[in-house]
Amino acid sequence: MRADAERSRRRILDAACEVFLERGPDAPLDAVVRRAGVGPGTLYRRFPDREALVRALVTDLLTRLAAAAVRAREEEADPYRALRRFVHAAADLRMGAAIVVLLERLVVDEELAAARSGAVSAVGDLLRAAQDAGRLRADVGMGDLVLLCVRVSRPLPGGLAALDADGALVHRHLDLALAGLRPGASDEGTGEPLTFDQVIAAAGRPGEPVVAE
Repeated sequence: MRADAERSRRRILDAACEVFLERGPDAPLDAVVRRAGVGPGTLYRRFPDREALVRALVTDLLTRLAAAAVRAREEEADPYRALRRFVHAAADLRMGAAIVVLLERLVVDEELAAARSGAVSAVGDLLRAAQDAGRLRADVGMGDLVLLCVRVSRPLPGGLAALDADGALVHRHLDLALAGLRPGASDEGTGEPLTFDQVIAAAGRPGEPVVAE
């Protein structure tokens, strides 16, 4: 792609992430156009319908999620610091919350399943490394980490959003939540770890396969 075309695509995807997270995946595409600062024709030339836009956005988010996890592990010697760095990077990109919202709309084909597998593998490596080093509780599952990040990073509703206009509150709450995952924190009554497979099964359609034939 020419550089200007790629910049337009990036603006559309970033705007779609914000709009869908704020208003749900059925938000008017006109809102995405306005947020991206492009014309309707620019959007529809690249993404002919809503499903094409949602699919491209989820694939992009998963790819960036995996890259953030790999980069954190490569650049941080301490496994816990690597995990913390990834969690904060994911929050800045608003990845986790948006992916969970958008996956409910899609039948996961092979391409999307491959992107998801790459992200799960990269984040799982961070989680296991922190646990193996004794820096993270052993009863924390991948699903626990993912949904914890989703819950904390979702935009606050209504007027409460003003409390976190600069995003600092999300990062404070992430650190408070991560502190509860450190060894020595009380595990009384926490139950069994939640796996990522359980999260995916819950997000899929009941009684139907998650991955399309």
